[in-house]
Amino acid sequence: MTATFAPVLPGSARPDASAPSTPRNLPEKGGTANPSAEAIAAKFGQAYIRSEVVWGDTTVYVRPDSVLEIVRWLHDDPSQRYDYLSDVTAVEYRDPEQEMEVVWHLRSLPFRRFLRLKAPLAKGSPLVVDSVWPVYKGADWIERECYDMFGITFRGHPDLRRILMWESYREGFPLRKDFPLRGRFSRAEQLRQALSITTEGRYSMEELSVAEAFEDLPEEMRRRLAGGERTGE
Repeated sequence: MTATFAPVLPGSARPDASAPSTPRNLPEKGGTANPSAEAIAAKFGQAYIRSEVVWGDTTVYVRPDSVLEIVRWLHDDPSQRYDYLSDVTAVEYRDPEQEMEVVWHLRSLPFRRFLRLKAPLAKGSPLVVDSVWPVYKGADWIERECYDMFGITFRGHPDLRRILMWESYREGFPLRKDFPLRGRFSRAEQLRQALSITTEGRYSMEELSVAEAFEDLPEEMRRRLAGGERTGE
């Protein structure tokens, strides 16, 4: 017999917390830091780089080789309970000497906290960092997107391949600063590459069944969908 499902209520781990409200008049820099920043510095001293508070949000910079260990602790430790990964992305700056940053957005619903983790990656070194998929299964597609757009390799990801661009795409990574706005290839070459894809050989039957399901819909529904009609909004 399965256990009764118990929803996680925001703020439930803080019985003394006040009702949620929209922060106002926050300073651009400084202010009260998320207590998790100090906890990370105390527990992972060698991996901790620095932290900052900007517009009320706390960002903690850590070394790339310790990301998975820190994220696992933030998820599992009873004093942290960051049970929701909302995003994984990256930042590249125009300064060619400035490191790229991989970014994780974590939320602790029980403590009603938001924490941004950043790991700097030197551009002259391999852009590799551990996947957090072993902790957050929701990292699957968003790590693939970060890989697709920025070229970040997530070590340990179970199926790291492009998700927005087709798998034979060879023009690079569209959100990198060195990526030309019109792409590296001519429009004709881009079209030739797109048409040369063997779809059945690159996608699972589960993925293909989503496209095939359109043909199984009633004719009237297919006509409405093809015409762009929206319902229920």
